[in-house]
Amino acid sequence: MENFKFYNLELPGVVLIEPKAFEDHRGYFMEIFKENIYYDYLRVRFVQDNLSFSKKGVLRGLHFQKRPSAQAKLVMVVHGEIFDVAVDIRKGSPTFGKWVGVILSSTNKLQLFIPEGFAHGFCVLSETATVLYKTSAFYDREKERGIIWNDPEIAIDWPIKDPILSEKDSKLPPLAEADINFYYYET
Repeated sequence: MENFKFYNLELPGVVLIEPKAFEDHRGYFMEIFKENIYYDYLRVRFVQDNLSFSKKGVLRGLHFQKRPSAQAKLVMVVHGEIFDVAVDIRKGSPTFGKWVGVILSSTNKLQLFIPEGFAHGFCVLSETATVLYKTSAFYDREKERGIIWNDPEIAIDWPIKDPILSEKDSKLPPLAEADINFYYYET
């Protein structure tokens, strides 16, 4: 794990990852993923890669897929800067409805791992941003769900106040009404 540092965040299971960049006068080189190292630490296998391009002020989320198609996600920014958020939506969890947010950028090269049972969203802080993320399950339109970005019960402190939303995201329900089938179990 010499080329990767893993930092557990306030919400159990949410992990910030710092890959090591090797820089010189030409630029830099870095490994952004090694299946064996990531599996050893996160215990997740990824099956799909997604690429998202957005303009400044765009907010995507808060999204999740219901079981049995639940997705863990590994998020990084290829170009630009975003504020990336994970929300615990596991019923019965001591941190249910709590959130954590981090700045991910092509400059800081950080990655965020979001496990199953968490909703995910981000807003774009730079003029444009290209976001690459891996998922542990294939996209399933029938299981896709979400929570409204500005739910006062969650109270995310977004760094933008008037985001650009998709029509779908603008009509998502609050957490109290969301179609969630995740449950917290003590281990």
